[in-house]
Amino acid sequence: MIALKRAAAVSWRPLIVALVPLAVLLAPAFGGLDEVQHRLLAIFVFAVLAWVLEPIPIFATSIVVIFAQLLLISDRVPPPLALPDDATVLAYEDIIAGFADPIIILFLGGFFLAAAATKYRLDLNLARVILAPFGTRTPLVVLALMLITALFSMFMSNTATAAMMLAVAAPVIAAMPAGDPARRAVVLAIPIGANIGGIGTPIGTPPNAVAFTYVGPGNSLGIDPIGFGQWMLVAVPFVIVMLAVAWAVLGLLYRSETTEVRLSIASTWARSPRAIVVYATFALTVLLWVTGGWHGVPATVVAMLPIAAFLVTGVMTAPDLRSLNWEVLWLVAGGIALGNAMFATGLSSWMVDQVPFEDMSGWAIVAAVGLIGLVMSTFISNTATAALLLPIVAALGASAPALGDPLPALLMTTVACSLAMALPVSTPPNSIAYAMGVAETRDMVHVGVPVGLLGLLAAGALLTVFALA
Repeated sequence: MIALKRAAAVSWRPLIVALVPLAVLLAPAFGGLDEVQHRLLAIFVFAVLAWVLEPIPIFATSIVVIFAQLLLISDRVPPPLALPDDATVLAYEDIIAGFADPIIILFLGGFFLAAAATKYRLDLNLARVILAPFGTRTPLVVLALMLITALFSMFMSNTATAAMMLAVAAPVIAAMPAGDPARRAVVLAIPIGANIGGIGTPIGTPPNAVAFTYVGPGNSLGIDPIGFGQWMLVAVPFVIVMLAVAWAVLGLLYRSETTEVRLSIASTWARSPRAIVVYATFALTVLLWVTGGWHGVPATVVAMLPIAAFLVTGVMTAPDLRSLNWEVLWLVAGGIALGNAMFATGLSSWMVDQVPFEDMSGWAIVAAVGLIGLVMSTFISNTATAALLLPIVAALGASAPALGDPLPALLMTTVACSLAMALPVSTPPNSIAYAMGVAETRDMVHVGVPVGLLGLLAAGALLTVFALA
């Protein structure tokens, strides 16, 4: 009986995801939309419903989005679905190119660094070295875990970082008294560090990667591009401020009943030739990314360095390649393809025109899109939220004169997607931490809501400072 109830509870999801976009597609065009925009609107509706309700994996939704564009709005539409002769279609090569977008290569380089660092224990050894100066006082251990998680999440998958750091912290948590509130602080510090730390670089989270297509080199908005180092110049101070805020919130909510804990990481530096290649390549890649404004080599080109170096030297093997997070790349590719299509066809501008943004001030618009991003990302994938919102926000510059430059709104939306951490389903690091059984949903709400809202205020203040500079 329970199984039947569960089946009935979820059976409506695929029906809605299939029928609602089909109804939009078959309905007559409305609101001044041309046929290509009308068809893309149906694809957009499908993406919204599929990413929110998840009747299929979210990366599978991205693949369907790309396939639907090829089938419905490309220059290779099959005869039964033929478009009018005067329709402005998209080149099928441009749609498929989403799989090899420069941002995908940038992310892939980050995956190679992360996988090699884990394989040769670079992450554990760095954690051991960095955590050592913090001592054994409980609040400082919580801070140390948060900081090292944030640092790793700037260059590695925040999901993998959270899993690694929770494994490091597990003996500490087990050694603390069962009723000590600081147990929850230790657990929560890690997903908070992972979520906030990922904001620090363009490769830190998938939402950053989607945003980089609009603000990075070669962007289609005509705005001055932001390089890897420039992104960090703005984002890292924000990350530091928000880590301090989150640490203070944890300290207020979960005061420790023990004065000190001992964190022990049993790991030694590997000294094989391949391990040395990993250490040197990791350091050189990060250095080149950070100093891109000086030498002029694009971050995407730099990302090819670890890919080539690790494959040539045998650091990464065929089994290692198969274990990479390809589904994340597919998810990002779908978001990029959807955003590019919405921008190229003018659908994103049409959506913006449906909202009276002209009656709002520039900073009211920035606050609104940030709050929308925070709320949506609390309940659905932050990558899906970024993929849905950023194309619309990118069109605000032309449709909302009070805003002018869309850059603040784009950055606020991106940051908001990573600040949503109030539920176990909000981010993968939250889910992993919740699975430990120490922190409950209400704990994440108590910490995630104030940290998220304070983060929006801090982001607004930081963007204001840089806008006036």
